[in-house]
Amino acid sequence: MTSTLIVTKKGQITLKRDLLHHLGITPGERISIDQLPDGELRIRAAHPPDSIEGFIGLLKGKSDAVLSVEEMSEIASKGWAGEK
Repeated sequence: MTSTLIVTKKGQITLKRDLLHHLGITPGERISIDQLPDGELRIRAAHPPDSIEGFIGLLKGKSDAVLSVEEMSEIASKGWAGEK
C-alpha cells in the first residue's frame, strides 16, 4: 500500500494514523528513519516496546524516590525470590 503525504512550508510531514498504527507507534514514542540509496527512506519504530532499548528510561521522571545500591539490591533479591 502506498501513502502520499504533503510537505509543509517548514519541510515537515505528518504521518497518518493508519501508518502509525502499522508501525505500532503511539503518541510520545519515537521513530527511526534510515536513508537508503536512490532517495529512499526506511521508517520504523525506534525501539520496539519489547526491546531493552525500549525499556531503558521507561520510568524516568515517574518518581522522586532515591534508593541506595543496597536498597535496590534488596528489592531485586526479593523480586527474584518471588516476594513482594
